[in-house]
Amino acid sequence: MNRLDGKVALISGGARGIGGETARLIGKAGARLVVGDVLDDRGRQTVAAITADGAQAEYVHLDVTKEEEWTAAIDRAVSRFGKLDILVNNAGVFIGKGIEEISLDEWNRLVAVNMTGVFLGTKLAAPALREAAKSREHGSAIVNLASVAGIVGSQLDPLYSMTKGGVTLFTKSAALEFARKGYRIRVNSIHPGVIQTDMGEQTFVARAQRFGINDTAQVRQTVTETVPWGRLGVPMDIAKGIVFLASDDAGYMNGAGLVVDGGVTAT
Repeated sequence: MNRLDGKVALISGGARGIGGETARLIGKAGARLVVGDVLDDRGRQTVAAITADGAQAEYVHLDVTKEEEWTAAIDRAVSRFGKLDILVNNAGVFIGKGIEEISLDEWNRLVAVNMTGVFLGTKLAAPALREAAKSREHGSAIVNLASVAGIVGSQLDPLYSMTKGGVTLFTKSAALEFARKGYRIRVNSIHPGVIQTDMGEQTFVARAQRFGINDTAQVRQTVTETVPWGRLGVPMDIAKGIVFLASDDAGYMNGAGLVVDGGVTAT
C-alpha cells in the first residue's frame, strides 16, 4: 500500500521538518527523488540519510521564488532519473505578524514563498509530469502543502491564513485546468494542524508575544489542549498523508484537500 516503486519525485523545502520526513518516507516507499531547499548543509544531510537507507536521492539548491532554480531542479530530476512523476510543493514560511504589524517587505516574502513558489513549481513541472503521466494508469501527482489555516479563519495569523487559502483554491483550480487539458496530472492538497517542527515553534513564539508572555511552553500546552486527539502532530503524521496522495492508492483523488489535524477543524 502507498508504494511509489518506479516513480521519480521532487520535493521543495525537503531539508527538515515535514519536508525532511516526507523525503525520507518517499525514498522508503520506493521512489527516486530530488530534494530541494535553501538550507544546503541540512539538505545534504537529509539526502545522505536517505541514500544510506538504500534509496536513490540527490540534493539541489532550490529557492522556490526563482524560476531558474525551479527549472534547474526539474532538469536534474529528468536528466538523472529519466522523468518526473511527483511534485511536492512543501516549502513555506511563517511570519507571525498581524495585519497592522507586518511590513510590505515581510508580506511580499510571505506571498513569494507560500504562493508564488507553489505556482512556479506547478507551472514549470507540468510538462515533465504530463509526459510521465502518459505511461501511468493513474497519471502523475502534485501535492501542495496548505494548512488548516487555509480552510478556516485565523484570528492570530490572518496573513498566513490568506496565503494558505490561496494554495487551497489554486490546488482545486489547477486540478480542473489540467483535467480539462487532458494532462492526467492529479493535484491535491494536504492541510496540517499545528505540527512539532521549527515552524511550529515559531507559531508558539508568535502567540506568546501576542499575549504578552515569555512562556512558550504554556502556549504549547494551551494549543495542545485544543486538539481533540490530545496531542500535537509530528512530521510523520503529515508525511504519510503526502505519500498516500502521491501514490496510486489515491488515483481517483483530484482537487481534494486531506486534513490531518487531530480533529481541530471538526469542532
